[in-house]
Amino acid sequence: MELILSLGIGVLVGSGVWLLLRPRTFQVIIGLGLISYAVNLFIFSMGRLVADKPPVTQAGTRIDPAMLADPVPQALVLTAIVIGFATTALFLVILLATRGLTGTDHVDGREPD
Repeated sequence: MELILSLGIGVLVGSGVWLLLRPRTFQVIIGLGLISYAVNLFIFSMGRLVADKPPVTQAGTRIDPAMLADPVPQALVLTAIVIGFATTALFLVILLATRGLTGTDHVDGREPD
């Protein structure tokens, strides 16, 4: 399971970096989104990869940390998803504004010769 998650994070980061290096603004925005998804998966994986375990305990039970999921990374990822969505919406508005002003969607603002 850890190998599949690590490979998935690596593929997302590699694809995101490749898209960040592209000349079009929309591709840069998608690349930033892929990198943020990879970071979210990484943070989520720091809470231990356990299945069918409760995130909190019941009163009067013996606490064994190995048997519990960590709720803090889950909360951090949920917050990061909301912030990432708002940032992507802002980037898209800036993309539309610059395309309207310059007439192109290249990152440097001009078409190649």
